[in-house]
Amino acid sequence: MSRLADVEQTLDLPPGYTLVALRELGDAFAHGCDIAAEAGAGTLVWVRRYDLVEFAVVLEPDEPLLSARRALFAGMNAVVDAIAAHCPPEREVSFGWPDAIRFDGGLLGGARLGWPADCAEAEVPAWLVFGVILRAADMAHIEEVQAAAGVSLLSEGFEMIDTDAIIASFTRHLMTAFDRWNERGFEAIARDYLVRLPKRKAGEWRTIDLNGDLLVKPPAGSGPPDRTSLVDALAEVAWYDPQARGPKPG
Repeated sequence: MSRLADVEQTLDLPPGYTLVALRELGDAFAHGCDIAAEAGAGTLVWVRRYDLVEFAVVLEPDEPLLSARRALFAGMNAVVDAIAAHCPPEREVSFGWPDAIRFDGGLLGGARLGWPADCAEAEVPAWLVFGVILRAADMAHIEEVQAAAGVSLLSEGFEMIDTDAIIASFTRHLMTAFDRWNERGFEAIARDYLVRLPKRKAGEWRTIDLNGDLLVKPPAGSGPPDRTSLVDALAEVAWYDPQARGPKPG
């Protein structure tokens, strides 16, 4: 286990969160999935490293897995709200379907969503884990030419201290997002997400289905909407480079 027992808690987390800090070579998402069943909701796993902002949070949904996966969108909204609160003015933070995060068009990082492997679609999962990796600085273990193709927080004008502040801000925005979901329904979460997801064509109609799939109709289109699977996209994790264990360049 790579937990640090003597790490000072430097993240300013709101009540309800419990911090688990890992060594630099730890994997926040994998560790979160490993301990989720016993650690419980609000456990935040944080890898302390200089080149990545890496963390994962354990959630305990109250609806079947089929629809509970939509928690991804609440998490994505919370991440970009936290980034936007700390980024230089007039910079754009956007999504790539469904789990990539872009800053001024360049890939900054993304999210992953985990759940128990034996959970059926109609069952309420005992836990979900929402994990995030953002490129904080040029990654030393990627060739210079590749690294130049992506963006990092430091290269885009953030201060180093902001990396910890972004995580702390995320925890608060996540609580707000779930409160918004409870009060106004998932449609409010979907609207916030879709505003930051670039359209394929101007004037198209878009929504997120009960199972998290993206539904798109062209302007004045007839017939059923085009459907893009959330589950398939989550399995692909197109933004993630498993060898570098970080965001892909580009």
